[in-house]
Amino acid sequence: MLSYKTNMLGKYGRPDQIKTELEAMFGENVSFNKALREHHGNDVSWHKAQLPDAVILPKNNDDIIKLVKIAVKNRVPLIPFGAGTSLEAHIHAPYGGISVDLSKMNKIISFHQEDMAITVQAGVTRKQLDSFLKGTGLFFPIDPGADATIGGMAATRASGTNAVRYGTMSEAVLNLTAVMPNGEIVRTGRRAKKTSAGYDLTHLLIGSEGTLGIITEVTLKLHGVPEAIIGGYCPFPDIESACNAAMLTVQSGIPVARMELLDKLQVKASNQHDNLNLQETPTLFVEFHGSPSSTKEQADLFDEIIQDFGGGPFSYADKTEDRNALWAARHEALWAAKAFCPGKHMIITDVCVPISRLAEAIVQTQNDLEELSLVAPLVGHVGDGNFHLFLMVDETNEHEVSMAKKLLNRLIQRAHEMDGTCTGEHGIGKGKKAALISEHGQELVGIMKSIKKTLDPENIFNPENIF
Repeated sequence: MLSYKTNMLGKYGRPDQIKTELEAMFGENVSFNKALREHHGNDVSWHKAQLPDAVILPKNNDDIIKLVKIAVKNRVPLIPFGAGTSLEAHIHAPYGGISVDLSKMNKIISFHQEDMAITVQAGVTRKQLDSFLKGTGLFFPIDPGADATIGGMAATRASGTNAVRYGTMSEAVLNLTAVMPNGEIVRTGRRAKKTSAGYDLTHLLIGSEGTLGIITEVTLKLHGVPEAIIGGYCPFPDIESACNAAMLTVQSGIPVARMELLDKLQVKASNQHDNLNLQETPTLFVEFHGSPSSTKEQADLFDEIIQDFGGGPFSYADKTEDRNALWAARHEALWAAKAFCPGKHMIITDVCVPISRLAEAIVQTQNDLEELSLVAPLVGHVGDGNFHLFLMVDETNEHEVSMAKKLLNRLIQRAHEMDGTCTGEHGIGKGKKAALISEHGQELVGIMKSIKKTLDPENIFNPENIF
């Protein structure tokens, strides 16, 4: 009897069967080169690479429309590709097909400074957008650790260190443009800051991970650059104290802009990797935005709270270069963790729980790590209950791999028991499909599948992703 995968492979066509047509349409922007395919079928996740059969770099919406039509006609899978920074194998191609690399669609389409909005092509990266906005008095706050593309950030519903104050991509996107599986192009809304006109298709596509449409343009909400910024860091005697101080800070209404936790192991790794000299205990990195007087007041209130939990001293980083060094170290945490355990493979995962359960969730997770003899530096967006593990594993050690899988299952189960989610910002991809069912149940996942089947009946867009 043929396996499910063999049957599915038989269902799909291959790009080499339409090679002549693809080369006529896209010229030098289509490639069957193995090295390029390896780049597009691999990422920093722990999942085994699965290569596409071809890579195409469209230059505009018309290119994508043409590609979708020929792909659907010949049943060739399409896998959208931004910067390749996925952490749950979103860009892998289990049935081959075409990787749709959007890096050439990297233009700023329109900038509406007075309306505090900007429309960009999907291939614009976070750092490219930051560079464009310098000197305009506006900024875009969503800052995942990697230099992801805006399209990829929308497709995975990404967030970052500013989420506690400015929200995630769900709050940041005003509308988007996408090419749907029937080859039609849709714009999901206008530039108004709010609407109650019809179904919210913008948020249907945000977080859809390339399964419902290929996002080509995104209109983003911007924010004014704060008049003053105060940043700093504060060590704590233990994880529980740090988490409880963070929770009280949020509950007290202090509009903290950033509040990040590094556990003892991550602080040690970051000290080594980034030439820092932090006390090697659980540490909060924080930042306050506002006027000179309001930021000082916020920082003083925070200082009072941390003292109640044995934290301190609060070390200010009010110079721009000092703040930048601090947050650069936070964004480099993944690479610091990897360098800390050379030769080990890294499994990166995240969960999110109600903030009142965060301390308990982290303490129990660290107890599990100790029980299972595993090493995993931990960082967290503690202002909204989201934390990440950088689980270091020897892939050649079957027992260690087995313990790592056990740890991951416990982590997800615990998050669900606490009314949390199996992923706060990485997405489902190909690694958390079972967790999606345990989180939402078969009925709700069934509704999701029916939406997918209605929009993409041939399952051409990113097959095996989410479901």
